Amino acid sequence: MLSGAPVSANVSPEDLLQRFQAATARQRRALLGPVQQRVAELRPLLADHLAGLDATGDDWAAGALIQLLLETPSAEAQAFLDLHPQGWLATSSAKGIDYAPLQLQLARMAFEEADRLTSAILRELAGAAAVTRGYVYYSEVPAMPAPDLEALDRLWVCYSRGRFGFSVQGRLLQACQGRWEQLWPRLGWKQDGRWTRYPGSFAWSIDAPEGHMPLVNQLRGVRLMDALLNQPALQQRINR
Repeated sequence: MLSGAPVSANVSPEDLLQRFQAATARQRRALLGPVQQRVAELRPLLADHLAGLDATGDDWAAGALIQLLLETPSAEAQAFLDLHPQGWLATSSAKGIDYAPLQLQLARMAFEEADRLTSAILRELAGAAAVTRGYVYYSEVPAMPAPDLEALDRLWVCYSRGRFGFSVQGRLLQACQGRWEQLWPRLGWKQDGRWTRYPGSFAWSIDAPEGHMPLVNQLRGVRLMDALLNQPALQQRINR
């Protein structure tokens, strides 16, 4: 249960924002409804609120508020985009990759396009040969730079209410005791023994199964996914 008085229309917009920010993950999910219902009142406050938050982490409360801010065209939304042309979440790259396009698609909840951008970035991280062939070999994963894999995972976690990302998939695999065949249905990647058809049968929405995105091609087996989830930078995030 939420601590303190029940959230109602009598709570000030400022207080509602603070409650949402300070709540546990479970409490935040319960507060999403009231926050969404009062977004018109909250929108003028969001830029200042976000300015006081840590942009170097992956707190999904910030991502959810940004998505609410951008879901409807407004002067506040445009001002926010102008203030953060590279995206609100701070990212770094050892390869000089621009993460602004990916962050914008995630902030706008355009998950299918965000997934395509993520696949392209993974190929770029793997090297010119992977870009040319159009896919990544599992043997190319260990050399991928930590800042970039961390950036990818943080972006997905931040803009998915903590539901998507490689670290989420890794923790789900742990919950399945490392059994891949149990993981695939849980991610929504396999149903009734058949691989889910890409792209039409995937759920490109915040309501998709936990860990549903980003996608990794499993038709060649589990080696690529295994290499990603065991990459030291991602292992550190999975086990934190």
